[in-house]
Amino acid sequence: MKCPFCGHDDTQVKDSRPSDDGKTIRRRRECESCGRRFTTFEKFQVQQVVVTKRDGRRELFDRDKLTKSLLTALRKRPVPQTEIARMVNEIEQQLTEHGKSEVGSREVGQAVLEHLQKVDFIGFIRYASVYNEFNNPEDFLRLIDKAR
Repeated sequence: MKCPFCGHDDTQVKDSRPSDDGKTIRRRRECESCGRRFTTFEKFQVQQVVVTKRDGRRELFDRDKLTKSLLTALRKRPVPQTEIARMVNEIEQQLTEHGKSEVGSREVGQAVLEHLQKVDFIGFIRYASVYNEFNNPEDFLRLIDKAR
């Protein structure tokens, strides 16, 4: 691993720990040249999923984008960050377990809605209103009736 401070090629691992989700390893490293320490994270690399958008565009699945959309839907709601991280992990796992290299954005959106409905109903309504492009109050009423 190259040192981010001096660019030296040799660094030594001083400490390794699994992360809370058990899917990432945190390593503390020390540069043999300058002696500075830094942290790296190692993650399992699975086949990357491509998401096909409604307009036909294709882009790689981005868990940060998913996290941001969940944070927006759950803004000022009593849902802890750990729960949001758990949902993102489960949704990503659900998408990669199918073994498909490409999924539609509708499949991603449906997975998000299913998780949100179980965790926070207001967040579910917020996400659904943007995802389904609600235009009037009747759209909200139909969704609420359907969710009951």
